Amino acid sequence: MTKELKTRYPQPMSLPVMVFWTGLFGGIFWGLIGFIASYLSFTDIRPNVIIEPWALGKWKYGWQGTVLSIVLLGLISVCAAFIYYLLLKRFKGWWMGLCYGIVLFLLVFFILNPLFPGIKPFVDLSRDTVITSICIYIVYGIFIGYSISYEYQLNSMQKKEAST
Repeated sequence: MTKELKTRYPQPMSLPVMVFWTGLFGGIFWGLIGFIASYLSFTDIRPNVIIEPWALGKWKYGWQGTVLSIVLLGLISVCAAFIYYLLLKRFKGWWMGLCYGIVLFLLVFFILNPLFPGIKPFVDLSRDTVITSICIYIVYGIFIGYSISYEYQLNSMQKKEAST
């Protein structure tokens, strides 16, 4: 590629930058979906449960708490995306993302559950809450996993073609 073409067209994002934006967007988007699911009574768990143990006052149950919680979910999701990137990026397809979503669900609902007083013990949750939550986690995992794996595979293929 000539120098003129390189300066005329912007270079694509590096893989770590793409992982950051994928994680941030995924966390915010699926946090909003979780809020909508709780608003429509598909689940008893609101995004606000993430700030309940640390924030004082009733504001955390209002719109300010919801917005802060969704933004915080986006930031935590960046960490989850980098964990996927470091450990699982080489796997092709969406199956590993599905498994990653299930692992995240199990982590939150069984291991981290005592940290969140707004989430009842797993056996006390309604069937609707469990089904809705696991579906959101699975689709979130597929989103993160497939996005990162696809970009990694594409990047690897482009590097291989450039070297030959």
